[in-house]
Amino acid sequence: MSQENVIEKFYGVYLLYCTNPKYKGRTYIGYTVDPNRRIKQHNKGKHAGGAWRTSNRGPWEMVLIIHGFPNDISALRFEWAWQHPYRSRRLRHVQKKKSNEKTYDFNLRVLSEMLCVGPWHRLPLTIRWLKQEYAREFPASRSPPMHMPVVYGPVATKKIPSTQTTEENNDALDETLSLCSLCSETVTEQQRMTCLNPKCLLMVHVICLANLFVPENQVVPVNGQCPACKIDVLWGDLVRKKNGCYRDLNNSASEESE
Repeated sequence: MSQENVIEKFYGVYLLYCTNPKYKGRTYIGYTVDPNRRIKQHNKGKHAGGAWRTSNRGPWEMVLIIHGFPNDISALRFEWAWQHPYRSRRLRHVQKKKSNEKTYDFNLRVLSEMLCVGPWHRLPLTIRWLKQEYAREFPASRSPPMHMPVVYGPVATKKIPSTQTTEENNDALDETLSLCSLCSETVTEQQRMTCLNPKCLLMVHVICLANLFVPENQVVPVNGQCPACKIDVLWGDLVRKKNGCYRDLNNSASEESE
């Protein structure tokens, strides 16, 4: 059994597949912050918190989940569009379900289109197959963007303690490093963004780094190279670190230095 990948501040949109012979082939698309708890609710029924559409029709398998959304609003909008492709103005180009096309295949076809159009194609999303036996290859013409990895295996969520703040990590930085590495102006804690590399001393304004990462033909940054340590980073990962994720990176770096 593969080891669970632990994700902080998790927002995911999943695809369920029904294995009940009476309803086999039915699917359900939903949103969750805890996939392991959510699949149990679906299989226990509506009284346990599951959806009425899945109640008493199980067992269900959570076969695929898309995660990496910056917040719940972004994930819920993705969920709605996946559930209602004909009503979403961004998916009007998607051909309607064919009479001989299975619902599962249609769901994956819609997903492949969603990952290639804005605003979703700019997000640092991860496509995770929770059940590898249900995995399918995306069409070559509609493959996910290069910055979206396709991974396999279970996932677990981890809450960030509200009592902890990023000040614990920032206190270790010298006072002389409170100037933006790009514009040399003073950086406040709210404006500050740092690199994913725990040994990197980069400290910049969010807007300065965003301007550095944004290509001429785009509005929102996707990825770029740290101007200090030169590693390639996803913009979404930098935002997640600013919001309190990846504290384990700093802790492990401190242990190594000791």
